[in-house]
This record gives sequence, structure tokens and C-alpha cells, in this order.
Amino acid sequence: MVDPGQPSPADARSRGALAPTTVVLDLGNVLVRWEPERAWAALDPARVAAFHERVDFRAWNLAMDGGRSTAASVADVAAAAPGHEVVAQTYVDRFLDTLAGPVPGTRAVLEELDRAGVRLLALTNWSAELFERARPLLEGVVGLSAFEAVVVSGVEGLTKPDPALFRRVVERFDLDASRTAFVDDARHNVDGAASVGLRAVHFTGAEALRAELAAMGLPVAPVSPRV
Repeated sequence: MVDPGQPSPADARSRGALAPTTVVLDLGNVLVRWEPERAWAALDPARVAAFHERVDFRAWNLAMDGGRSTAASVADVAAAAPGHEVVAQTYVDRFLDTLAGPVPGTRAVLEELDRAGVRLLALTNWSAELFERARPLLEGVVGLSAFEAVVVSGVEGLTKPDPALFRRVVERFDLDASRTAFVDDARHNVDGAASVGLRAVHFTGAEALRAELAAMGLPVAPVSPRV
């Protein structure tokens, strides 16, 4: 039990910690909305539902994020679930349709950090092939040029939440983990980042992100209270 009249250990650590000098952001559902079902808008919904019954889409997609080629991934479906490879191929072919525009408010936070000179990196679970296809669109939606680098899991052959991927980023960019904020919408990725000492933030929306980054001492305008 913590004495309610005393600050919690977490609060004390937060007040004693130096502000981060680097912010690492996820892309999908942090800066750009990813809605995979949009790829199949022209297909019979029953056919898409049957695909999901036979194929673990999350695991299939994660394999591409980990470096498996799109061609090999579609072939995997043809071998394991014959007849469903057309739905898989449609996802690959129509991938850009899955990027449904900006996550409201987050790019403004990114731009404020950039103007203030905060070091910015991106770390995303994404197929190497599909990321390169999406790069021009992402530049317009997200503003990739604000980032010093974008680390793509499909290029690295590792996916979040593997701690080895976070350690690789820390080492490659000579980061001080204790002064690096990491932002991701997936709780398991946040936990993976925290396991190597990053100051991990679970993204639930731009306003909450502003509040958390401001509390860390980062130069973002706090959310104005509603009246």
C-alpha cells in the first residue's frame, strides 16, 4: 500500500527523470490509419469471411512485416488454404487502400517536436515491399521527412515487440534509453520497449499523447481544458 499523502514511486521517478531528447514513433494507427478491410471492399464479403476463417491474418501479415516477401506469403496461403490466395493477393495489390488517412492530431505533435529540435525516429512493423510502395503516400500524410530515419521491421528481419529490435535501434542510433520516449498503439509493443528501458507510451489519441509527452518535459503545447 502507498500512503495517499506521499507521492508514489512512479511519480517520484517521473519528476526526477530528465526530459527525453529523442522520440521514437510507430506509424500505423499512430500517424496513419491502417484499416486492412478496405483492401477487400470490391470482394464478396462472404469470400473475405471465409478467408479469415482459414487464414490467421494477423500472423500472415506479421510474417510479411518480419521480412517474408509478398509473393511467398501469397504462395503460403495457396498451399495451406487453397482457393483463398485470391483474397490474399487482393490485399497485397490493394494495400494502399488500407491507408485511410491521418490519425487526427498526431502530425501536429510531430511537427511541434520537430520545430523544437527534438530528435525524431520512426519504428514500424511493415513489409519492406509494401512500405516502399506506400512511401510517397506516407510522405504526404505523415511527413516522413521529419524523421531522421524510419526503421522498417521487414528490412530488419525482426518485428516488435521483440526486445532485440528495440536494442538494435538503441545501439544503431546511440540512444540513451532512459531519455528516449517510444510511442505505439499496441500494448504488447509498449511492453517490449519498456523491457529494454525506453520510456514507453501507449498511444490512445493525440490529446492523451500531448499530455504524456508534456509531463515528461517535452516541448509540446498541453491540451487546453474544455469549458
